[in-house]
Amino acid sequence: MLNYIWGAMIVIGILFGAVNGKMPELTNAALDSAKESVTLCITMLGVMSLWTGIMEVARSSGLIDSLTKKIEPFIHFLFPKIPKNHPAKEYIATNIIANVLGLGWAATPAGLKAMEELSKIDKERHGGKITGIASNEMCTFLIINISSLQLIPVNMIAYRSQYGSVNPAAIVAPAIMATALSTIIAVIFCKFMDKKQRV
Repeated sequence: MLNYIWGAMIVIGILFGAVNGKMPELTNAALDSAKESVTLCITMLGVMSLWTGIMEVARSSGLIDSLTKKIEPFIHFLFPKIPKNHPAKEYIATNIIANVLGLGWAATPAGLKAMEELSKIDKERHGGKITGIASNEMCTFLIINISSLQLIPVNMIAYRSQYGSVNPAAIVAPAIMATALSTIIAVIFCKFMDKKQRV
């Protein structure tokens, strides 16, 4: 569906430019945008490499394991039905830690693994049958992942730096407030829906 929407927007833009005699400007804008997108990708590749490397160092040094143990009560609060020491908890913790540090790239693999493990738990609950319906734990994890509390919004800082911001890190405080609020609302919503379903 999104492909059709983007395709329609491009066609409408070209037709509008042609009708108004703006084809030279349209061509220049397309070429400039292509060049800028490549430059932005190179910038983001450097940022991604740096922070993913830092995440690997943190994992190798045992920092991730230490943080995982510290947020275990929070994970148990969110997912009380997941058995103790289940692999899903480790993947969920890694995903949350990566998101908090603003490392969406590092969070994605852990998130996918967490969903796989949560799917296995749901399958076991239904006697080995695949229901095709997301469990409460899967929905909760997805919502927490989307709300994504971030202490260091790496992406936004990189974008602001790329486009010449005087103070790229000025986004940190507003980002913390916005993502903290979204995460609190997400937790309240998940708990409310879980309680409502039990009733």
